Amino acid sequence: MIILSEDWKSTYPTASLGILALENVSNPQHHEVFHAQKEALEGELRGRYAGYDREKFRTHPQLASYHSYYKRFKKTYHVQLQLESIVLKEKSLPQAAALVEAMFMAELEHSLLTAGHDLDEVELPVTIDVAEGNEHYVRINGHEQRLKAKDMMITDARGVLSSIIYGPDQRTKIKPSTTRVLFTTYGTPGIHPSDMWAHIDTIRENVSVISPEAEIILRDVYTA
Repeated sequence: MIILSEDWKSTYPTASLGILALENVSNPQHHEVFHAQKEALEGELRGRYAGYDREKFRTHPQLASYHSYYKRFKKTYHVQLQLESIVLKEKSLPQAAALVEAMFMAELEHSLLTAGHDLDEVELPVTIDVAEGNEHYVRINGHEQRLKAKDMMITDARGVLSSIIYGPDQRTKIKPSTTRVLFTTYGTPGIHPSDMWAHIDTIRENVSVISPEAEIILRDVYTA
């Protein structure tokens, strides 16, 4: 099901990949329990990062790892920007369908970059690789995108599922009808595998709130 390319191993020798695939899930547009959990997470994050500013966020171990990666592409890690919005500007977590919220809350709790896909739209195998710079895909926002050379990407047999810099694709996006879901977490160099395990287990716990019947198809962390 999962292929680790030799280019990925040689280009990012200390990187990792977290995989969580679940079946028997549901994806309601709104779930009341998540509303309370989101409010609790917002308060926890504001307490955890009290006194932080943008520069101090960049020294946080996980955020520093992604900052270093994004900086080479002249980009800013969007999860850090979301944390700044919640902590510094006291904004609320955005509302999304339940499976996306389950992933998004875990992203903010652990600061690790994750993409979600409808597993029934994915054509196996899934490969983590490094872009050459000539690959194209349609992003989740509907815009066609050419990848940046050396950016990490995840593909299936039909094309690109996601890249770090440009995010997930439209073809396999999570839908209201999704019953099998795939979450992929990019661990940039410096992210410890134990942090990846904690993160994917948080996603699984969040999904179990809305889908107590959910069953694990695959749960693993791969290292280069």
